[in-house]
Amino acid sequence: MGSPARADGRWPLNSLLAGLPAATVEELLGLGTFREFGPERVLLREGEVSVHAYLLLSGCVKVTATTPEGRLALLAIRVGGELIGELAGLDGEPRVATVTTAGRLRARLISRAEFHGFLARHPDAALAVSRSVGAKLRWATRRRVDFGGCEVRVRLARVLVELAAGYGKRVGAGIEIGVSLTQPELAALVGAAEPTVHKALAELRRRRIVDTGYRRTTIRDYDRILAVAGLADG
Repeated sequence: MGSPARADGRWPLNSLLAGLPAATVEELLGLGTFREFGPERVLLREGEVSVHAYLLLSGCVKVTATTPEGRLALLAIRVGGELIGELAGLDGEPRVATVTTAGRLRARLISRAEFHGFLARHPDAALAVSRSVGAKLRWATRRRVDFGGCEVRVRLARVLVELAAGYGKRVGAGIEIGVSLTQPELAALVGAAEPTVHKALAELRRRRIVDTGYRRTTIRDYDRILAVAGLADG
């Protein structure tokens, strides 16, 4: 597991834009049309046929899908510096998930033609987009494996480590996860009942591994949460 991201630049360390040269980022930021959305706006809907993508500039979105049992599962969180909807933009297939704003959001809506043209002009960006899609698939695969064989406290620790790696920022001696999540949303990411996740989170607080506040989670001891997650070296 890599070290947690730091808020040293404009974009989160593991985001698409953070890994591109400045000139490439500037051109990508000029594509499409600027859009601004309020909270709880659906940007993409599971099953719909559309091929545009969004480049997130600021704010946060939730990625959800319907399980075979008819429940709504929270699959991921995406923040500024990341693309959403690029998979349908690449293969033209129906959307596999719903994307909803979590608070105010600024983004650029990019058509499929613009997206393809940009990738053709910038092989470095095409490779970065491929890596980004691969990282999302790895995240989904890890979570499926975790859900099948790990207890809730381990799954919770692994989700917190993943969020810290992607969106963490140093706050004193700790790492604050730079994504605002309610406990029901965190429980959905972990794939467990909210009371069970609440109990596991309380244990991490009692052991002084994490601190929590209103829609805020801070990892106080990164080495120890790696140990809980079963990700420590040795």
